[in-house]
Amino acid sequence: MPLWPVYTGTNEPHDGITELPAPPPWRAFDGGPLLPAPDATADASAVSPDRTHRAETYQATRETVQLVNAALYLRRPLLVTGPPGTGKSSLVYAVARELRLGPVLRWNITSRSTLHDGLYQYDPLSRLYAARQEATRQDRAPGTDDRSGIEHHLRLGPLGTALLPYARPRALLIDEIDKSDLDLPNDLLNVLEEGQYEIPELVRASRLAPDGIAEVLADGTDERVPVAHGRVRCRAFPFVILTSNGEREFPPAFLRRCVTLHLRQPDDRHLAEIVRAHLGEPDTYARTLIERFLSRSGVGDLATDQLLNAIYLARSADLDAESLDRLAEQLMPYLGQSAQSDVF
Repeated sequence: MPLWPVYTGTNEPHDGITELPAPPPWRAFDGGPLLPAPDATADASAVSPDRTHRAETYQATRETVQLVNAALYLRRPLLVTGPPGTGKSSLVYAVARELRLGPVLRWNITSRSTLHDGLYQYDPLSRLYAARQEATRQDRAPGTDDRSGIEHHLRLGPLGTALLPYARPRALLIDEIDKSDLDLPNDLLNVLEEGQYEIPELVRASRLAPDGIAEVLADGTDERVPVAHGRVRCRAFPFVILTSNGEREFPPAFLRRCVTLHLRQPDDRHLAEIVRAHLGEPDTYARTLIERFLSRSGVGDLATDQLLNAIYLARSADLDAESLDRLAEQLMPYLGQSAQSDVF
C-alpha cells in the first residue's frame, strides 16, 4: 500500500520519500545517468542557523500537509500564496528537512529574472581570457586539463540543478514569482512540464567531445556533475514551491500545471503553537499580545514574525507594562491596507 501522507508536518526526519508510489504516466521521467542525493551539508548557505530553525519550527496546517502531498504524488509544482509573514518560503525548508531531500535550492525572483538565469549561467569573457592564457602557456603537459573548455565557465542555476537526474527529488524554492516579468511564468511552463532543458553551448561543444559528456558545476556547491550532449532531464521530479504575495494574476495555463495552496493568517490556536515552537510556552503577556495581534489583523496586514519579535523583546527587556505596550505597538505596524489609528 502507498504511504499517505509522505509529508506529515511533524518535523521528524524520515525516509518516507522512498515509498512514494510511481508517478502518473504523464509525469514519468527517465533522465540519467542517475546521481546520488547530495549530502545535507553540501551547501553551507542552505543549512545556515536561521534556515535550520525555520525548518525545525514550521507549524503546518492540515490543509498544507494535504496539498504538499498532492504535489509530491502528482509531481507538480506547489504554488503557495498568502499575505506576508504566513510562512510561504519556510514551508520548503520544513518539507526538505522532514523528507531528507538535501539542501534547498533557492531562486529569488526580481523583475529582471529570466528563465536562463534559473537554468544556468555562462561567462564567455572568462572563457576568452582562459583561452588566451592557454595559448601562451608553453609548459602544459599533454593530457592535462584545458581550462578554456566551456564547462569550466558554466554553472547550473537553481532550477537547472533541481532538474538533474537525482535519485531523490531536490527541493527548489522559486521565491516571489509574482514580482517577475510578465513572460517568466509562461517561459517556465515547458521546462516544468517536460522536466528537461538544453544548454546550447554544451550541445555544440559535445559534437567535438569523444563521449559528449561535460562536467559542470551545480548550484550551491563546488562539485561537478555530468551533462550528456548538453541535455538535462530529471529522474525524480523536484519538489518545487513557487511563492506569491498576490501582486499579480497568473495565466490559466500556468495555474493548471500547479497545485495551489493559499495560506491564511493563523488563528489563536495556531498562533500559540507557532509561539511555542519558536519561543517556548506563551506566558500571560504573550497570550495578551496574541489576542491584540488577532484583533488588529482584521483591520490591516500584519506578519507573524512581528508578533514573535514583540514577544521575544517583552521577555528580554526589563520594562514596565506601559513601555512594553508601546514597544509592541511600534514593532507591529500595519504592512498594508492603510488602517485607522487604533488603541493598542
